[in-house]
Amino acid sequence: MAPRKSKKKAPSFRKLLKTSNIKIENKLKNRQFKQQSIAKKHRKEQKKLKQALNNAATRTPLPLERYKKRPEDEEDEEEFEETLPVDMMEEDDLEQMKAMAQKASFLTRDLSSSEPVHARKRKQENVMDKYEKVPRLMQKEQEKELIHLLPIKDKTGIIPQTMEKPVVKKAEKENEDEGDGDGAEEVNAPKPLPLLTTQELVVLRRKRLEERKVCIAALGSSILSDPSANIKKLKELRSMLVELDPYVAVTVRKLVMVSLMELFKDIVPSYRIRPLTEAEKSTKVKKETQQLREFEEGLVSQYKFYLENLEQTVKDWKQMKKKKSDVVSLKSYKGLAEVAVKCLCELLVALPHFNFHNNIIVMIVPLMNHDCKKISEMSCEAVRKLFKQDKVGQASLGMVKVISGLVKSRNYEVKPEVLKALLCLRVKEVEVKKDADDIAPKKRFMNFKEKRKHLSRMQRKWKKAEEKLEKELLEAEATECKEKKLKLHTETLNIVFLTYFRILKKAQKSILLPCVLEGLAKFAHLINVEFFDDLLIVLHKLVESGDLSYRESLHCIQTAFHVLSGQGDVLNIDPLKFYTHLYKTLLRLHAGTANDDMIIVLQCLDVMLTKRRKQVSVQRALAFIKRLTTLSLQVLPNSTVGILATNRVLMHTFPKSDILLDNESQGSGIYLPELDEPEYCNPQNTSLWELHTLQRHYHPIVRKFAAHLIVGAPSEGSGALNVDLSRKSATDLFEDYSIKGMTFNPPVATPSSKKKEKFTIGDALLDSDLKKQIDSHLEATSIPSDLNFAAHFRKVARFGTMVFNT
Repeated sequence: MAPRKSKKKAPSFRKLLKTSNIKIENKLKNRQFKQQSIAKKHRKEQKKLKQALNNAATRTPLPLERYKKRPEDEEDEEEFEETLPVDMMEEDDLEQMKAMAQKASFLTRDLSSSEPVHARKRKQENVMDKYEKVPRLMQKEQEKELIHLLPIKDKTGIIPQTMEKPVVKKAEKENEDEGDGDGAEEVNAPKPLPLLTTQELVVLRRKRLEERKVCIAALGSSILSDPSANIKKLKELRSMLVELDPYVAVTVRKLVMVSLMELFKDIVPSYRIRPLTEAEKSTKVKKETQQLREFEEGLVSQYKFYLENLEQTVKDWKQMKKKKSDVVSLKSYKGLAEVAVKCLCELLVALPHFNFHNNIIVMIVPLMNHDCKKISEMSCEAVRKLFKQDKVGQASLGMVKVISGLVKSRNYEVKPEVLKALLCLRVKEVEVKKDADDIAPKKRFMNFKEKRKHLSRMQRKWKKAEEKLEKELLEAEATECKEKKLKLHTETLNIVFLTYFRILKKAQKSILLPCVLEGLAKFAHLINVEFFDDLLIVLHKLVESGDLSYRESLHCIQTAFHVLSGQGDVLNIDPLKFYTHLYKTLLRLHAGTANDDMIIVLQCLDVMLTKRRKQVSVQRALAFIKRLTTLSLQVLPNSTVGILATNRVLMHTFPKSDILLDNESQGSGIYLPELDEPEYCNPQNTSLWELHTLQRHYHPIVRKFAAHLIVGAPSEGSGALNVDLSRKSATDLFEDYSIKGMTFNPPVATPSSKKKEKFTIGDALLDSDLKKQIDSHLEATSIPSDLNFAAHFRKVARFGTMVFNT
C-alpha cells in the first residue's frame, strides 16, 4: 500500500514570512529587556559606590583614644580591676600590660568591654573599611587616534600611511576656554571711555562709524547676492542692534534697523510661509527642496526676532526705563523709537501678504493715537496707504477690526485721525458697479445623473474632457475670486458701520462725530435698508439740535441724501427739512482760504437737486440758483467757478429758470432774501443781477462763465463754453482752479507798460552858477546852528529873481 498522504497543507511563504517576523520581533524584545536589566543593575552598583564615597568624604572618624566611656562602663571596669589578682603579678608585667592596652587603638572595640566581638558589627563598621572596599580607578593611557592618509605606491606595492592625531592637553583647553570667556566678557562689557579732547573724540567716532558702515554694507551685499546661502548672516547683522560702543551706538542701531528693513523687503517671497507638519518633516525630499525649506525657516525666524527688537525699542521709549546694560541715554530713546516705527510702517505697507502682518497691525494701530505728533502721523499715513493699495481686502479687514477694538476700549476718546483713515477704504470700487459677468448666473457643471439622462456615451466623454479643460482654464487665470472680495468687503463695512453707529448712539458730543458723519456720507449708499429710518431720524435730530458746526451739518445733509438717492428711492420720505437747512447754511460758508467746505456743498447740490430733479419743485430750484449766485460774489475764484458751473447744470435741468434772466417780475409779491424757506421767498420776482458784476471779475474763467450764463447758458453758438469747461463737473473745476499755492490759476496777464519820457539832469537844463551853488550845498556837511527863516526866505527870493532874469 502507498503511504498515506498528510492532510496538513504546507505553510505558505507568506505564513512563514509572518512567523519569522514574529520570532525576530520576540528576539529583539528579549534582547532589549536583557540590556535594560543589565543597565539597571549597573546603575544600582554605581549609585552604591557614589553613596559610599560621599559617606567617606563627609564623615571623619575620631581616634579610639578620644572616645568617652559611659559612666556604667567606667564603674564595671573599676570593679573588674578590683577583682583581678594584681598582687599575683609583678609590677613590671603590670606596666607592660597597661602599655599594650594603650597601643591597641587599631582594634574596633573597647578592650575593657565584655560584649561579644561581633556585636553591632554592621552599625559600627569603620568608615575606612568602606573606603577600602571601593575599587580604585586606574589611570589608563588614552589610545592614540590615527588619521589615515593617502597611501604610497612603490615597486613592492601599496604602503598605507597614517599619523597620530595631535592631542590638546586639558590644561591648554581650559586656558583657551578661559581666554575665550574673558574675550567674550570684554566684547560684551563696555570699554571705559578714554580721556580725549573734543576733536579727538569726533575723529574717533567718525572712524568707528565708518568701520560699522563698511561692515553693514558688506553683510547686506552678501545677503542680497545669494539669500539662500547667506541667510545666517542676517543673525550677524541683527546682533548689531545691541551695539555697545557708546560713541556710535545710537547711529549704528538706526542704520541696522533701516538696512534690515530694506533687506527683508527685497528677499521676502511673494507668498506666506507656513510651518511644516510632522509628516512633512519626516519625509525625504530633494536637496533643492531641503535648501528651500531651510531658507524659509531661517527667514521667518530672523524676521520674527527683528520685529520683536523693533517692538522692544518702542516699549522702552514708552516706559522711559533705562536698562543697566544699555549704553544709550534716555534722550536717544525717542530717535530710536521713531526709526523703529518708520520701519514697522514700511513693512506694514510693503509686506501685507507675509507672516506676522497681523502682529504689525496690532503694534501700529495704538500708535495712531499717540501723543507724539510725528509718530502718530507716520502711523496714520501708513494705514491710509495700506487701505488704498489693498485690492483683495484681507489686510483691510484685519486693520478695521483692530481700529474698532481700539475705539471701543478707549471709550471713544481717540484722535479724529484714527477714524479719518477709514475714509481711504477701497470698498466703493467693487460695490458700486458690477460687470455683466457678475450679474449673469454662473455656469453650472452637469452631474452624473443629468449626463446619463440627456447625453450619449460619446457625448458624455466629450463633455467630461471639456469640463476638465474649463476647470484648468479657471485655475490658470490667477485672479482673485470676486465672491471672496465681496465677502471680505461686506464684513469690513459691517465693522465700520458698527463703530459709526456706536458713536452716534453713545458719544454724540465726541470730537469723532465729524469723522463719523463724513464716513457715513461716503459709504451711505452701502448701508442696509433696514437702518434707513432710524438713521434719518438721528441725523435730523442732530441738525435741529444746533450743536453742530456748519461743516458737520453739511455732512449730515450729504449722508441723508446719499441714503435717499441709492436704495432709499423706494422709501416715501420728503426731506424738506434738509433742503431748508442747506438753504439757510449757504450764506455762512467760510469765504477765506479755508474754503474746503465748498466741495461738500457742491456734492450736496448735485445729489439734492440734479439727481432728485423729479422730486424738486421749480420754486425750490429758483431759490437755490439765486442764493448761489449771491454767494459767488464773496468767495474765492475757484469756489465761484464751481458755483457758476452748478448754476449752469441747474438751468439746463430746469428750463423754466430762464425767468431769472428777465427784468420783469412774474406773479405777485416781492423777493424775500432774508427768508430761510426756499419755497416761500418768491424767487421768481428777482433777477440774477450779480452776473453783470461777475463779468468784470479779475479771473478770466469767472468772466467766461458769467457771460455764458447771461445769454442763457447755450450749448452751441457764440455764447457757448469751450469743450474743456463744459464737460467737467463742478467739483473738478473747483479742484482745477484751486489757489492753495496763493497764486492765480490761470496766471493773470500783466498790464501793458507805456513808455515814459526820460528827463536828464545836467548842463542842458541847469545854469552853470546854479549848478555850482547846488553842488556846494550838497557837499556841505555842517548844519547851521541858528535857524533864521526870514533871512533864508529873502536869500531864496533873490536867488529866484536872479534865475528868472537869466
